[in-house]
Amino acid sequence: MLNAHQQQILRLLIASHGMSRTALAEKMKLSKAAISPLVKEMLQAGLLEESVPESSGQGRPSVLLKMRADSAYFLGASLLGERVVLVLIDMHGRTLAATQMPLNLDPPQLAKMIAAAIPDLIAQKSISQDQLIGLGVTLSGFVDEHQAICVQSALLGWKNVPLAELLKQQTGLEVSLENDAKALAVSEKIFGVAKKARNFTLISHGDGIGSAHFFQGQLHRGAHGAAGEIAHCTIEPGGRPCRCGKRGCLDTLASLTAIRESVRDKALESESIAELEALAVKGNSAAIAILHQAGNALGLSIANIIQMNDPELIVIAHQPDSFDGLLKTVVMQAVDSHVLPSIIGKTPIASMVINEESWARAAASVAAYRFIIHLPD
Repeated sequence: MLNAHQQQILRLLIASHGMSRTALAEKMKLSKAAISPLVKEMLQAGLLEESVPESSGQGRPSVLLKMRADSAYFLGASLLGERVVLVLIDMHGRTLAATQMPLNLDPPQLAKMIAAAIPDLIAQKSISQDQLIGLGVTLSGFVDEHQAICVQSALLGWKNVPLAELLKQQTGLEVSLENDAKALAVSEKIFGVAKKARNFTLISHGDGIGSAHFFQGQLHRGAHGAAGEIAHCTIEPGGRPCRCGKRGCLDTLASLTAIRESVRDKALESESIAELEALAVKGNSAAIAILHQAGNALGLSIANIIQMNDPELIVIAHQPDSFDGLLKTVVMQAVDSHVLPSIIGKTPIASMVINEESWARAAASVAAYRFIIHLPD
């Protein structure tokens, strides 16, 4: 059992991705003599490992302490497609094993199916149940502030479903639910492109649009767990009806669903965004107009986020072959057109491709993140 100082060491190492003994002592306001036996015990227990950075020619580099990849394991389940994707990750965020099963929309039955799949999944890597720290679940919809209840999900047809408790009863694990975009932001913060950013926004661009924000190194969930949702911000007053009951939401203009609807309205022969982009390259005016409408709406929304929050980084997570060519160009141009001239180009915008497994890994990252932030200060 770790004492309070050792738990704080874990927290600092995970947040920093490696620190020297001297840096730990300074951060914790302890002497190096007090730190040394704590670290020695954790090294012997297999929680930590030592690494020596490459020499920069400026003297002998300090030995860095890091979490061992096999010191903790987490499970993640994605409920975003027609099948449930379940993955196992280590403390470095690497996916070790994965499996799939049919999506059962009856919550108690779904919990039983996920629980039944866990033993075979962890057996692939010879991991025992007691090495698992937690289970994360990501879904499309709203999750309460305690990450226990699916308040509403149009995709799943759920309202006020206590899925975390159902899963805990079946698995014995601590369970954390999370909205899909927030889960992906957490994943990128602790394991991905946003490791070093304390303030950033992630936008997921797919059949729907999601977003999530980190402020001062912490996920901003809002008073009721619904912070960050730009999909239903009104961009075109009086525009297309939205599934949320309003009109002219960003989702009705810039999502892949909205783009496909525009393609059908214009009777274009295009089965994918890549084919729509190809038509635009050939000079098809309707294809160009559709991509401009979507790109301008998304770019305006991103510009508003930059203007309001001044983040260090924007990350756009998108489907394969669906955010290239004219659409991406228009988004970037629209961002520059709608921010103050003094901050044009100052906010890096990164893009990344995601797939089915990305969401399950993000769910597992939520369990890891909860473990990290719930360690005592």
